[in-house]
Amino acid sequence: MAPIERSDPYAGLMHLAVAHADTIYLAGIVADDLEADMEGQTRDVLRQLEESAAAHGLDRSSVLTATIFVTDMAEKPAMNRAWKAFFDPAHLPARATIGVADLGPGVRLEMVATLGR
Repeated sequence: MAPIERSDPYAGLMHLAVAHADTIYLAGIVADDLEADMEGQTRDVLRQLEESAAAHGLDRSSVLTATIFVTDMAEKPAMNRAWKAFFDPAHLPARATIGVADLGPGVRLEMVATLGR
């Protein structure tokens, strides 16, 4: 059985990344800049996703799936603009976008992702 590797402990609540075999599971990522609009927050979240991938020797083409929680589905086109600019059309991950009531003050989206080696 492949070992389970946990990294980036966060506030005693979770690890921000857990790797098992050839799969890396990332905890929810929110923007650092909560003053940014939806497109800006999406770019920020995707930047963090890329940094997490790089920490595991991967890149954005390794993203298998993403689940994105948004507080206002009317802002989905702005999110999609940043998404399309980030991913190569040949390496788009599977994705679900879910509308939620609240993610915390100023948080417009949170993304959970799975990456493959």
